[in-house]
Amino acid sequence: MDLPRIFALRESSHRVHNPFAPDKLAVLGRALRLAPGTRVLDLASGSGEMLCTWARDHGVTGTGVDISTVFTEKARARAAELGVADRVAFVHGDASGHVSDEPVDLAACVGATWIGGGVAGTVELLARSLRPGGLMLIGEPYWRREAPDRRTAEAVGGGGEFHVLPELIERFGALDYDVVEMVLASEDDWDRYQAAQWLNLRRWLDAHPDDELAGEVRAELTTGPARYARYRREHLGWGVFALMAR
Repeated sequence: MDLPRIFALRESSHRVHNPFAPDKLAVLGRALRLAPGTRVLDLASGSGEMLCTWARDHGVTGTGVDISTVFTEKARARAAELGVADRVAFVHGDASGHVSDEPVDLAACVGATWIGGGVAGTVELLARSLRPGGLMLIGEPYWRREAPDRRTAEAVGGGGEFHVLPELIERFGALDYDVVEMVLASEDDWDRYQAAQWLNLRRWLDAHPDDELAGEVRAELTTGPARYARYRREHLGWGVFALMAR
């Protein structure tokens, strides 16, 4: 049970596996007014940057669950580096079926709503671990404006599931949740997330020209940067939304 290798290669230098700069994570933590001892469950926790830095900066405790062995090991190393390994734990496992043994104060899925088959399913999954009155975090893409044509929607990927920002917020309302905070990615956040992947891939390709993935990596490097600049950068937004059940 693991992510395909290409995912780990693309984001081998990333601490945050979304178009979200570390300072945006800090902004989000402050905006949520996290109290020491807040119990957090982070599904699809990646390399653990959110949970580790919030444990350091706000005194939260909690568990991250991720299917990637590479990212889980990086998360454990990060917890040790920041001196918070006694407050946070990282589990290698399938987040799509994970429910906390005890209710938590904050349940999060930041950028991986595929674990619940989309926004609605992920909200339902997180709710199973959340105490009454607790906070839920969902990280999700949205259209900056309506896709002008089918080609753009297909080039961006997942376009049939995305909404413009007001509609995404209304969708949370339709699920009977209030949006109580949000922090949105900028174009620069997107650039740093996306363009860093190209350097990771190129350096890996130069070092492993005969690897079975070399052809796939070469094809991605050949077409990916222009496709990103033409379609995703202009049209796709991303944000983290804090929800509370009505």
